[in-house]
Amino acid sequence: MPDITTPELVADKTIAITGGTGSFGKIMAQHLLDQGVGRVHIFSRDEAKQDDMRRQMSDDRLRFYLGDVRDAHSVADAVRGADFVFHAAALKQVPSCEFFPMQAVQTNVLGSQNVIDACADAGVQTLVLLSTDKAVYPMNAMGMSKALMEKAAQAFARNRPDSDTTVAVTRYGNVMYSRGSVIPLFIEQLAAGKPLTLTEPTMTRFLMSLAESVDLVTHAFAHAQQGDLFVKKAPGATVEVLARAVATLFGYGDAEIRVIGIRHGEKLHETLLTREEITKSEDQGDFFRVPLDDRGLQYDKYFSEGDGEEIDHIDYTSDSTEMLDLEQTMELLTTIPEVQTLLAARG
Repeated sequence: MPDITTPELVADKTIAITGGTGSFGKIMAQHLLDQGVGRVHIFSRDEAKQDDMRRQMSDDRLRFYLGDVRDAHSVADAVRGADFVFHAAALKQVPSCEFFPMQAVQTNVLGSQNVIDACADAGVQTLVLLSTDKAVYPMNAMGMSKALMEKAAQAFARNRPDSDTTVAVTRYGNVMYSRGSVIPLFIEQLAAGKPLTLTEPTMTRFLMSLAESVDLVTHAFAHAQQGDLFVKKAPGATVEVLARAVATLFGYGDAEIRVIGIRHGEKLHETLLTREEITKSEDQGDFFRVPLDDRGLQYDKYFSEGDGEEIDHIDYTSDSTEMLDLEQTMELLTTIPEVQTLLAARG
């Protein structure tokens, strides 16, 4: 498939984005508009955010659909006529999903199945679902629900290999300055003269910009085969280094740090790929592609034959990836548009 970032491919095409008023949805929509897309369907349940986005972007190519992924009929309306669909709608906050796990199931699992079914029924060319590192070895309800979303997508690909709709999954780590990101919190705390609150200084996280998350999804559209999983390689840092980088960048290098302890469902390190997935993966430069395990239910023949693969890799984690120091983390932070704007305002 050609690269979806080229104007030739998106011209006159219709692309639907579920969760389209979220951090990812807005930057993806703007990217597509800049590339000359024919039309963008923005699907979300927040009418206020839709109105804000409508006013801010003011582009006739945007069509807004009010609804919820839990409601199959509203999903069907939003994806009808779409060539490509990005599924970004989700409950993403780890602590709130811990207290209300069935809400995470309703949105992240059953809602995602509604999106898959609607895209297949509408003849969508390619559906890419956005997952998270928390789906790997999940220990919290949000990660568990996202892992089941991945399984639902792969089950569709496995059970309907001849479908006209290609279904693929992207898995990414912490997206800097997205909704729920700790970076805006650090900046607010610094401005208010408060200590920076860390759950655990040695905790590590992958660091990826919103623009890079768009690159991951567009790469998936360009290369996806039925049931593929894609991961973008990303550096990591400890949360203490991240906090110090933010503080130093904004002129508060001696800011106090207060450790508050690990929150409900948090991991010390995140994993983007298991060693088993890396063993089967294809290295595509800045990305890993993990093909679908498309075996059937006749397991007995695999017991005798085997696949001969040796698992000699380690998990791809926020602790085993390239680790950034203070200067490198500061440099990465300066690539974030919101940070650039705040620094410019400070003179």
